[in-house]
Amino acid sequence: VQLQAYGGGLAQAGGSLRLSCAASRRTFTSYDMGWFRQPPGKEREFVAAITWSDGRPYYSDSVKGRFTISRDNAENTVHLQMNSLKPEDTAVYYCAAGGYSVKRSDYNFWGQGTLVTVSS
Repeated sequence: VQLQAYGGGLAQAGGSLRLSCAASRRTFTSYDMGWFRQPPGKEREFVAAITWSDGRPYYSDSVKGRFTISRDNAENTVHLQMNSLKPEDTAVYYCAAGGYSVKRSDYNFWGQGTLVTVSS
């Protein structure tokens, strides 16, 4: 079971980045997926989730309207399009499988993080 997150980097406030998470087929098939983030010195927090069955998204209030989660079941990949970035979006971003929830404990599998830095 493997999740590989990539696409992080440096962006200016107001800019955009697209994160992706590639999963092994065994992980991806029938699993709901989510993104979390951990800002420097803070707890890991929920960002967005998407169902396996119908691609239904769910967002935290802090990113709603700016971020879009999507999935490509044929490519076993989930994406997080981040627009209108703010310095407070700076964090290590993690993808996770197995939950459609804001609770970390509801997810079974985690990828390594990818760092997003937003400069003001």
